[in-house]
Amino acid sequence: MKFLKILKNGLWDENPTFRIVIGMCPTLAVTNAAVNGLVMGLATAFVLLASEIIISLVKKLIPENVRIPSYILIIATFVTLVDYILKAFLPGVASALSLFIPLIVVNCIILGRAEAFASKNSVLDSIADALGMGLGFTWALLLLSIIRELLGSGSIFGVQILGGWYPQMAIMLLPAGAFISLGILLALMNYISSKGVK
Repeated sequence: MKFLKILKNGLWDENPTFRIVIGMCPTLAVTNAAVNGLVMGLATAFVLLASEIIISLVKKLIPENVRIPSYILIIATFVTLVDYILKAFLPGVASALSLFIPLIVVNCIILGRAEAFASKNSVLDSIADALGMGLGFTWALLLLSIIRELLGSGSIFGVQILGGWYPQMAIMLLPAGAFISLGILLALMNYISSKGVK
């Protein structure tokens, strides 16, 4: 029961994108295509899960004065692994995400959860937190990406949905489109919450 409550917390109640509004750099920068949003979300979720597990396991071995540098080193190890895997198996996506994958190291979602949760809780609770926050971030990026790609080019995951008749809205593929889409989604999430839907 506690596991599910912690998991739901990241998926909805404290969703990193729509509730806490952190990790905005990749949220706004890479969500112009659904595949980019999905891969970035899953890469972040993997790093979050792996680093929270390790930090929760070794938290008592890390001296207080080197806590943050130690967390960054652990996180950077998993980010490097993800970066190499993407370059090996998805070079096109790795190129599109370019510097945003290495920036996962300093993503406030990951550092924040390492400091606020994994360093104070059990491994099982840390797994629930990482899955909730990671999948919450992933679904938020995917939703934003699908909206932007559909409105911007009439496609989802590169598959033409709206056909040639659709007058593409190029602004949706630009940074302004990211801000517009995110603002509308934040307003919608707040409206849903105000109605008591969870």
